Amino acid sequence: MPDPLSTLPWALAALAITLVAVLAAGRLAARLGIGAGPRQGRRLCVIETVPLDSRRRLLIVRCDETEFVLLVGGANDLVVCSLPNRQG
Repeated sequence: MPDPLSTLPWALAALAITLVAVLAAGRLAARLGIGAGPRQGRRLCVIETVPLDSRRRLLIVRCDETEFVLLVGGANDLVVCSLPNRQG
């Protein structure tokens, strides 16, 4: 059986090499634009959410510069209204 103290440096070296490889792959992906970075030009955005009870939520959602109020989580989801565009 190998001595645990003699294998510890090898295990730490393998861990360090793995971490360096993962970080390098992440930087390369970000530089090439294939990472999970911020997306430009998103069409759909949740502006605000308010829980009404344990199941239902009221959402304000923006899609293509138009905002909608949605009621979700009940027996069926419902578009409550469309909000007028805000200028300013």
